[in-house]
Amino acid sequence: MSQLLFLMRHGQTIFNVQHRIQGWCDSPLTIEGQNQAKRVKQYFKEHHITFDHVYSSTSERCCDTLELVTDMPYTRLKGLKEMFYGELEGESERLNCKTPKECETYYLQFGGESSNDVRDRMVKTLTDIMEKEDHECVLAVSHGGACFNFLRAWQDPTEELKKGLSNCCIFIYEYDCKIFKLKNVIRQGE
Repeated sequence: MSQLLFLMRHGQTIFNVQHRIQGWCDSPLTIEGQNQAKRVKQYFKEHHITFDHVYSSTSERCCDTLELVTDMPYTRLKGLKEMFYGELEGESERLNCKTPKECETYYLQFGGESSNDVRDRMVKTLTDIMEKEDHECVLAVSHGGACFNFLRAWQDPTEELKKGLSNCCIFIYEYDCKIFKLKNVIRQGE
């Protein structure tokens, strides 16, 4: 029987509202971000979804989101962090590159990471998690870019990107024999 991974993006933050690049730098959840997390908690309750283990990026916005979703103790992992944007951290999103292909190397010139490095880091981290004993149904809270780069390791992400990777969206993956297969994406309001 395959295991399940629920990979979730954090709730809305002040930098999201201000359209600032937010990688390793952090900003707090907005009231709406807190409410998004509370709606996820209600969704899990209504659908009788329980987790045996929960994980979070070390970023405050992810930990704060997770703590609103569940009371379970959790493990913070640097491997779940967002892409590092180097000198562009905290700057206007107008400075972002325009296409996923560009992201592969664009941020290196600013001392940041390549999107392929983020993809590989996420794959390693989430595979290591799912290979642990008694990890049948896992929740991990991460970031939009990190979730996108993880998805593109397993399939063409174009269709999901068109639908948007909204705050607190949840990617549900089946995991079996070191392979992740996207089963569904839950977006608020759908």
